[in-house]
This record gives sequence, C-alpha cells and structure tokens, in this order.
Amino acid sequence: MRPAELERLSVGEAADRYVELVRARTLTGALAVSTAEVYARDVATLVELAGEATVLDDLSGEDVDAILLAFARRPDGRRSGAQGQQSATSQARFRRSISALFKHAALAGWVQLNPMAAATVTARQRGGLRAERRALTREQAQGLIGAARTLAGEPGQGRRDQRTELRDALIVLLLSTLGPRVSELVRANVEDFYTNDGVRYWRVFGKGGRTRDLPLPHDVALALDAYLDRERPSSPGAHDKALLLSWRGRRLARGDVQAVIERVQRRVDPTQRRTVTPHGLRHTTATHLLADAVDMDAVRRVLGHSDLSTLGRYRDELPGELEVAMRTHPLLRPPRKP
Repeated sequence: MRPAELERLSVGEAADRYVELVRARTLTGALAVSTAEVYARDVATLVELAGEATVLDDLSGEDVDAILLAFARRPDGRRSGAQGQQSATSQARFRRSISALFKHAALAGWVQLNPMAAATVTARQRGGLRAERRALTREQAQGLIGAARTLAGEPGQGRRDQRTELRDALIVLLLSTLGPRVSELVRANVEDFYTNDGVRYWRVFGKGGRTRDLPLPHDVALALDAYLDRERPSSPGAHDKALLLSWRGRRLARGDVQAVIERVQRRVDPTQRRTVTPHGLRHTTATHLLADAVDMDAVRRVLGHSDLSTLGRYRDELPGELEVAMRTHPLLRPPRKP
C-alpha cells in the first residue's frame, strides 16, 4: 500500500521538476552549468525511453534494465554517420544521471522504492553491446585495407594543398596492421620513423614511458613514404614535427582518427563493411596475428603490453575458427613419411 504522501508523477512531470532543481543549483555555484546541462540531456533521454506519460513509481528494476540497454544501443550522435552504440563512458554517465534522479525521487516521495536498486544490468553487459569494438573478420579487415590501398593509389581530388587521401590510407594501414593505441598514433612524429638495414621502423612511445620499435610491413612503408614525399603539408611552428597533420598544418586529434576510418569505410563493399573504432582495429590486429599462430610474446610486443596475460582481453572469437581447428587437428594428421 502506497503512503499517503506519495506523489504519482509521470516521468515527464518528475523530469521537469528535477531539471528545474538541478539548474537552480547552478545559481548558487553548487553545480557547473555544463554539468547541469548534461543531467538535463540525460533526463530528457530517460523521458524518451521510458515514455513521458508513464508513472515514475511504476518503473521496476526490469524497466530500468530495459532503459539502460536501449540507451546503450542508441547510435552515438557525436560522430557523423555513426552506427555503433554508445561508448562505455557515455553509458556510465547516463546511469549516474538517472540514478541521481531516482535518489531524489525517493527522498521527495515520488517513488516508494528506488528502482535502481533492483537493476541487474552490469557494466560488462552494457559494454558487450558495443559491436564496433570487436575485431573485424578477415574479410572485413581485408576490405578496409583494400579500400585504403585503392585510396593511396588514386590521383588526389581538389586543391593539391588540401588533399588527405594518402594520409587517410596511412592511418588505416597503421591501425589495421600494427594496432597502436590511438594516442600513440596521434603523438607520432616524423622523426620516430627510421630505416635500418633497408627496413622501415616506427619507434612508438607508449604508456608508462615505454618505447617499442616496430618494423613496418612493406605496403605500409610504401604508404608512409608516399605520404611524406607527396602530401604531408609543411608548416612552421610547434606542429611541424607531427606525422599526421590536417591540411591546415595542425596535428590531428584523437577524434579526427575516427572520422578518417569512417571516410575510408565508405569505400568498402557493403558486404564487407562494419563500423569499427581505432580500438576495434587494435583488437583486429591482435586477433588475426594470434589466429595465424604468431608467437604470443611477439604479439604482446607489437601491442606494447608489459604482461602477456593482457592479451586475453584483445583476442576475440572469429566465426568458423573452431571448425578450422578441428579439421586440421594435429593428432589426426597422417604421419610423415620417413
């Protein structure tokens, strides 16, 4: 039986009251305006997902689970044309926002019980919805690499000083074949690439001040030299050492890399195309090197991990790999002839 003081507000009414209180806190300096607007945006999303006319007190833990999962599957509108789900950071922020609303609702007498206490969806489950972070299949990865190769071989379009085809191809090839962290990629300088005994190397400055020297596959080395010789803009100033520059001569930011991947993806055959992030390409590198029986310690060194056990997080399942393993089982192969 509900207490007499319980107000059976709709989700829309409760949201309006709560957002008004949140914005009032900015007047006293208790809350930053930008933070208040984040709360307001998340609460508006809650109204959309739960239904404006739904009574707030009628929402159960199962309803909250459904709302959290629905939010996780929503396209990330911060990226143009993005089809992937929300980032783990956005999901955690949304959960905090609606948790704060329900906590206030319980104190204000809008709900008898806080339904967040009965929510069962874990961060692992929400994160698992992000398909764009999983490794690409061999066909998908080869489609993306093929598009990058084609892009590198095409004559540039538009003004010479505004072309980015070779740069975009190089970015995709480096991410797909060497799997660097996106921070390592955008921090790279021209001087970090050198030649030793006819082999091109990239000295990667990684986490914890550690460095690793990675030999570039032949095709990647050719793309690097083509970009440096024909397209990379020369600009005086602090960014002159940066490998990856915009046509205005500024070092690329982390967010720019995702836009490059999506631009190259549009050239991939639709049957091979799948949304992927820079970190998803890091998974792709690890997965296919390990699937091809490359030594685990070598893969660890390519990715820049200090501990071999970390590789387990980067090794994703590939369709059909168990069937292939059973067809070529080492104990069932015919004995070698003397």
